[in-house]
Amino acid sequence: MFPETVDVNIRQLDPIPAPRTFLKELPLTASMSSVVLRSRQEIRDVLHGDDDRLLVIVGPCSIHDPRAAHDYAVRLAAVNRELRDRLLIVMRVYFEKPRTTIGWKGLINDPDLDGRFNIRKGMFLARRVLTDVLSQGLPAATEWLDPITPQYLCDLISWGAIGARNTESQVHRELASGLSMPVGFKNSTDGSVKAAVDSCYTAAFEHHFLSINLDGRVISAQTRGNRDCHVVLRGSSHGPNYDAESVWRTLDELSRSDAPCACRHGVVIDAAHGNCGKDERREAEVVDELADRLASGEPGIDGVMMESFLEGGRQDPGPLDSLVYGCSVTDPCVPWDRTDGLLHALADAVGKRRAVGGAR
Repeated sequence: MFPETVDVNIRQLDPIPAPRTFLKELPLTASMSSVVLRSRQEIRDVLHGDDDRLLVIVGPCSIHDPRAAHDYAVRLAAVNRELRDRLLIVMRVYFEKPRTTIGWKGLINDPDLDGRFNIRKGMFLARRVLTDVLSQGLPAATEWLDPITPQYLCDLISWGAIGARNTESQVHRELASGLSMPVGFKNSTDGSVKAAVDSCYTAAFEHHFLSINLDGRVISAQTRGNRDCHVVLRGSSHGPNYDAESVWRTLDELSRSDAPCACRHGVVIDAAHGNCGKDERREAEVVDELADRLASGEPGIDGVMMESFLEGGRQDPGPLDSLVYGCSVTDPCVPWDRTDGLLHALADAVGKRRAVGGAR
C-alpha cells in the first residue's frame, strides 16, 4: 500500500454486505418469481410484435416512501386486473436518480432524505418495496444507474431503463448486454436518438467486463448479448419528440442500423421529461394525444411511460414527517385520479386499434 497515492479524496469506506445477504433476507418467493418470469416474456412479446397489447410503465418518478409506494401499488394492481386484456402494466419503481448537478440521489443512496446516506438501509428498503409490489401481482420497472446495483435487485425486475445521461456510456451498454430483462435506452438529453440506437445495437452482442458476483467477489463477466433492447423517446431540452414524424424517423434509423433486436419493431414513448416540459398537466395531455393516435391504428408505438403518484405535482425532499403524503420529491407526477382515467383511455385505444387492424 502507498497511502500517499490512494484514497486521497475518500473520507470513509463503509462495508456493505454482499448481494447474496440481501437476497436471503428478502427472498424471491415462488409466486413472485412467476410474476417476474411471465411478465418479462410478455414484455418481450409486445416489443417483438407477438402481443398486441400496449406496454404501460407507470408510477412515481422516484420512490421515497415505502408506505406510499404500497398504497399506489394496491391501486394500480386493481386497474391492472381490469385492463390486462389490453394493457401490459408495469409499475415504475425507481430508486436511483441521476442528477444534472447535485440533489437527492434516491432511496438507495439516501433513504432517510437527511444526508446520512445509509446505503445499506436503502438497499434493504429497495428490495422490500419490490417484493411488496410483486406480492400485488404487479411487475416492476427501474432505471439502472450504478453498475453494481443490479446484483442486489435484478431478480425482482421485469423491465429496465438506461437513462438519457448514460445512453452513451460503454459501461451501461455492457451492463444491458447481460441483464436478464428487456432494456429501454432513452434518447440523449439533447434530443439525439443516435446514441440510443447505437446502444441497442451494441448491447445485442456479447461483452466482457469487470463486475461482482452474488458473493461480492470481483469477476470478469462474459455476457451473451441482450436482443430485447429498444429506444425510449423522452423529449429533450429542445422540446418534445413524441410526434408521429419523430417516431417514424427513429424507426427508420433503427432499421438502417441493422440492430438484431426488438428495437426495430417499435419504440416506447415517455410522456414525461422533455415531452411535457416537466409539467404534469401537459404530461396527461400527451398521454391523451397518444391514445388518440393509437386508436387510429398508428404503428410503431409499443409502449407508453408515465410518471404518476397518489398526489399531483412535486415537493422538495425532506424528512418523511414533513412531506405531503404520496407526492413526488423529484419530478412532478400526474395524480392518481387522472392516471386512472388515462389508463382506461389507453385501454380503449388498444381496443379501437384492434378494430381497425392497426399496429401489428
